[in-house]
Amino acid sequence: MKRPNIVSRRKFLAQSALVAASLPAMSLTKGEATSPVGPSPQTNSAGVDQATPEVTRTIADWTVHSRLADIPPAVRAEAVRSIVNWIGVTIGGSQESAVRVAAEALSPYSGPGKSSLFGRSEKLDPLNAALINGISSHVLDYDDTHLATIIHPAGPIAASLFALSEVHPMTGAEFLHAFILGAEVECRLGNAIYQSHYGMGWHISGTCGVFGAAAACGKILGLDTQKMAWALGIAATQSAGLKIMFGTMCKSFNMGQAAENGLRAALLAQKGFTSSEQSLEGKDGYVNAASRQHDYDQLTRGLGYHYEISLNTYKPFACGIVLHPAIDGVLQLRKEHDLRTSDIQSIDVRANPLILQLTGKAEPSTGLEGKFSVYHALAVAVVRGYAGTQEFSDEAVRDPQVVALRQRVKVTTDASVRSDEAFVKIVMTDGRSFEKNVQHAVGSRENPLSNHDLEFKFRKLAEGILPNPQMEGVLSMAWNIETLHDAGEIPRHAAVIVQKS
Repeated sequence: MKRPNIVSRRKFLAQSALVAASLPAMSLTKGEATSPVGPSPQTNSAGVDQATPEVTRTIADWTVHSRLADIPPAVRAEAVRSIVNWIGVTIGGSQESAVRVAAEALSPYSGPGKSSLFGRSEKLDPLNAALINGISSHVLDYDDTHLATIIHPAGPIAASLFALSEVHPMTGAEFLHAFILGAEVECRLGNAIYQSHYGMGWHISGTCGVFGAAAACGKILGLDTQKMAWALGIAATQSAGLKIMFGTMCKSFNMGQAAENGLRAALLAQKGFTSSEQSLEGKDGYVNAASRQHDYDQLTRGLGYHYEISLNTYKPFACGIVLHPAIDGVLQLRKEHDLRTSDIQSIDVRANPLILQLTGKAEPSTGLEGKFSVYHALAVAVVRGYAGTQEFSDEAVRDPQVVALRQRVKVTTDASVRSDEAFVKIVMTDGRSFEKNVQHAVGSRENPLSNHDLEFKFRKLAEGILPNPQMEGVLSMAWNIETLHDAGEIPRHAAVIVQKS
């Protein structure tokens, strides 16, 4: 089935920068397919506008009754790619300071250690394991991206499901099915409230992720429609995450708490803990509270006919996706012309205004800040010929050669340039210049990473954390997750094994 609403929306967002990160929310205009905000003249006893569809129950009912057999093989295959990518970035992020601090702070207060931490030796209770693995999956800013909303879909869902898998047995096929459903709920909500929601300062991966985690875990726990609606409501009242946290440990914490809170929502609902049954569409519900402009139709139209996980993309570079077209451009020029840093006079980039809105930090002092600096990203890519995790370390940000070159990076913004496009020009000291127009960056839907690329990325991330035989075993299980009898085998094998003396 064709997706005319999604296609036109993506085209519009691409032409208007995808994100209005620093712009005031748009006012509603006559004729838009949006729901009014504020009191309605006709509401029912639950405070729901009589004209507003009951989307909470519709989504809950669809999630409960969905069958894996009804999901097309191509959708399942993309979900597997998403899981492979998630496991790699989670292992890769497991040694970062944010993960270490969180694990050290919370381990003494954890319940019995039943759930594994990817790339680490500790075992924690499922809620804390979901939190830590969620943090680990996002801390490198190397995870997947649903481009229409800039949501990182896998983070909260996989972290919560894998934590649950070690205490509530599930097959790999059941895991995959729940994962797909969670991503659908998460991304459809994002479609409904983005870009107003993001422009208001919310970190959409955290705020929408908790709904996806709740739906996915609720599916595994066998919730009926009533309890699934409660789970979504419990998720709604826990939804959180602020963009002001970008550049700090709390950015990845947003992802972790979405995983933890989503799992908690499903567990509470399973035991009969009630919530509003109109948590999304109610007059005082989530959609109205979290956005000034929204489209309820995005939540339910085409349910079961198209799947948002099919639109997932995977980062080739360990930084915000807005930087990828420009990085792609300078790396292509570096390779094509065998450029030497000492011979470069300037690096000139013309890109969408979003590039400075989100990554305009001119003088980063830490690797984390480097992820939000177009100046560092382009300089380090030219100096080192790559833009992986090591290129966004504290050491790389302080590298004298990188620091010197980033002073020669010049950025011009142009609203007519799409957010997934960039014009790059490198001027040499001898007067020569080289140009590249990147129409669609590597890793985009139009230029996706191959399975081979994902395996290369996985191995680079897990290298030095897991022994090679163990790493290859986890990678094989991930690719074959649909055939596993026990999905919990993956987190158990992805943990660091401590040798007893």
